[in-house]
Amino acid sequence: MRLGSLAVLFCVATCSVAQAAEIVALGASNTYGRGRGSTPDGVSVGQAYPAQLERLLRSQGCKVSVKNAGIAGDTTGGMLARLPSALDKDTRVLILQPGGNDQRRGEGGNRAGNIARIRQIASARGVKVVMLDQLGQIARAHRLSDGQHFGAGGHALFAARLAPQVKSAGACR
Repeated sequence: MRLGSLAVLFCVATCSVAQAAEIVALGASNTYGRGRGSTPDGVSVGQAYPAQLERLLRSQGCKVSVKNAGIAGDTTGGMLARLPSALDKDTRVLILQPGGNDQRRGEGGNRAGNIARIRQIASARGVKVVMLDQLGQIARAHRLSDGQHFGAGGHALFAARLAPQVKSAGACR
């Protein structure tokens, strides 16, 4: 068999299988799914909005993988510090859910600058940023008793809100 024939056979076997586009959900407890310490309420990681978003987008024919890069209690400074390791070469979209931990920890003055820097880094890597903020306005009826976290129905609303934005950002293959 000639080299050209081998290349065609290899491509037939591998080229038709499009690799899933990666979406990274970066945030704190409401991205991860649950809190810690004095406010541990929430849902399992499988019910958190990143997992629900992946299932929703796949049901719409999108070949995507949504990586949950949420850490309970994190601030935008922490998100900024771990951003380079959260993104990889296949990341097309970054969902940023900055949360309210900056304010609770007395770091509110750094929030806007950290968000701007996260956007700059993502943009430099060709990654589109979709913001998920003001969760209480999206899913007020699904807020849990701790007043900070949301039930599975709230996470479903977050996923539904994000899906068209993520698709518009070019995540679907």
